[in-house]
Amino acid sequence: MRRWLLACLALLAAWAVPALAEAPGYSVVRPGAVLTFPSDHGAHPGFRTEWWYVTGWLKTESGEDLGFQVTFFRSRPPGASDNPSAFALRQILFAHAAISDPAVGKLMHGQRIARAGFGLAEAQVGDADLVIDDWRLRRGADGRFATKASGEGFVLDLTFTPTQPVLLQGEAGFSRKGPLASQASYYYSLPQLKASGTVRRGGKAVKVTGTAWLDREWSSTLLDPSAVGWDWVGLNLDDGGALMAFQVRDAAGKALWSGGSLRGADGRTVRFAPSQVRFTTQRNWRSPRTGAVYPIERTVAVQTPGGPRRWTLKPLFDDQELDSRASGGPVYWEGAVRSQDGRGYLELTGYVSPMKL
Repeated sequence: MRRWLLACLALLAAWAVPALAEAPGYSVVRPGAVLTFPSDHGAHPGFRTEWWYVTGWLKTESGEDLGFQVTFFRSRPPGASDNPSAFALRQILFAHAAISDPAVGKLMHGQRIARAGFGLAEAQVGDADLVIDDWRLRRGADGRFATKASGEGFVLDLTFTPTQPVLLQGEAGFSRKGPLASQASYYYSLPQLKASGTVRRGGKAVKVTGTAWLDREWSSTLLDPSAVGWDWVGLNLDDGGALMAFQVRDAAGKALWSGGSLRGADGRTVRFAPSQVRFTTQRNWRSPRTGAVYPIERTVAVQTPGGPRRWTLKPLFDDQELDSRASGGPVYWEGAVRSQDGRGYLELTGYVSPMKL
């Protein structure tokens, strides 16, 4: 069970649950559902899996740039027991955190895993409140999110203050990930979060400020067999806007499905059909450890009612590969990127081997 969960949840590692068919025994994603808040910030235990994914850029008081991500997953195993015993296996929680520090030149990361129960590992219904041992992600009564997570060489203690309304992705939160209507998740984002707190590195805590992005998805379905991975970017734009774009790729590198959204500084949102999103590669980087070749400099082009727009993404530094094979997970690239008018995170999966669940 431990290896299955790590392989499953780590493969999902940030955002997408493309699907083939409805999974028996689980709740189903359907168009037309109305997302409501704060309840949809909380857990949805009837679905197979979901996650709370926070990424962003931080700046120390001395002017250093850092990237970070904190992700909590909840998974309901197949055939989860209805046994009333407190020891019955109903939900499993997994969490991952990482820092991108140019002074280190590679990711520092950590993780936690536990079965839900006994107050030591919980994903609450009704609002965001997740805990695994000493890690936590919680939304307070004042609407701010707070997290604490750690790994080898670092501790994150951060608060995220919303500055904008929830951004529903897809069709009012129903987000297609493939040509079939069943290939979908419920998906919303909170871009332009104001971040503050402390980062401890090498035993020293420093104050930080910055901007973050929260992605939330839940679904009960798995990757299409022809999909090998995906590319995703969430970008907080300097003018207050927000860009999200993704593509699910096949073995030939062709997009099986693409999508995304652009919210302008005025709050108006454009949602993109697959034909309106295109990723092209400007520069590759080869990992000295795995030999994987990642397209770490990308141009993302979208078609808006006002004409085409493009963003060229460049990494904070090249080596932001995360290798979780030692704990049963995958290898992928996930890192801080900047564009000509914004900062955010880029995720590249399926470049070492196909992402299969």
